[in-house]
Amino acid sequence: MYLNLIQIAESFGVAESVVQGWIRNEGLPTTEDRGRLLFDRAQVADWAAKRGLAAQAGFLAPSAAALGTHLRLGALARGGGIWRDVPAAGVTSVFERIITSLPGASQPVRQMLAQRVRNPGGITLAPVGHGFALPHPATRITLGRDSGTLALLFLRDPLPHDDAASDDEPITRLCFFVAPSPRAHLEMLGRLSRGLSRPPFRDLMKAGAEDAALLAALDRADAEMAGAPPSGGPG
Repeated sequence: MYLNLIQIAESFGVAESVVQGWIRNEGLPTTEDRGRLLFDRAQVADWAAKRGLAAQAGFLAPSAAALGTHLRLGALARGGGIWRDVPAAGVTSVFERIITSLPGASQPVRQMLAQRVRNPGGITLAPVGHGFALPHPATRITLGRDSGTLALLFLRDPLPHDDAASDDEPITRLCFFVAPSPRAHLEMLGRLSRGLSRPPFRDLMKAGAEDAALLAALDRADAEMAGAPPSGGPG
């Protein structure tokens, strides 16, 4: 079965110009027929699977979920970074910068995610109360076991939002994450929600603690999940 350019762009949630760039630069297979670009379903599925693109629509074969024994939030946060004094108006720009350095992801995937962040509705804010929120891409993709990221953002001013939080406290602390798979997304969402509901991580985030203390708290949480003692770091 053949699909046209518009169908491919809609299925991946990107602009037609992005798909055209994939054809030129990434070898996306296509056939020209009377001036139209056509795409074979099986060829697109194979191309997408090799580049870590998930099954965004039914015509793509789903990739196996890439979930290790335990997600290491500390390691993911070291990759995504800790961002301070971020103006609310600049949050989206920070998300884009984080995605452009997303480890373990190909350039087409980064390009696709960056465009989705810019689009209306591309980010789910997920407020969890007490001034915290867990923003993440609204659409799940399978990136691969070596991908994913977590970034901690401390905002200069409250973030405007329409979502109903669990309280009326303004949102000034964000844990932005991109999970390596749909399964891992659920795990990260749950672990971060629990971490922000109790000390020590909640209190450290609230106080704007130093980077080392925040990362050590995540390392301790990782060690507890793995059933091993934490290796060093502030007590």
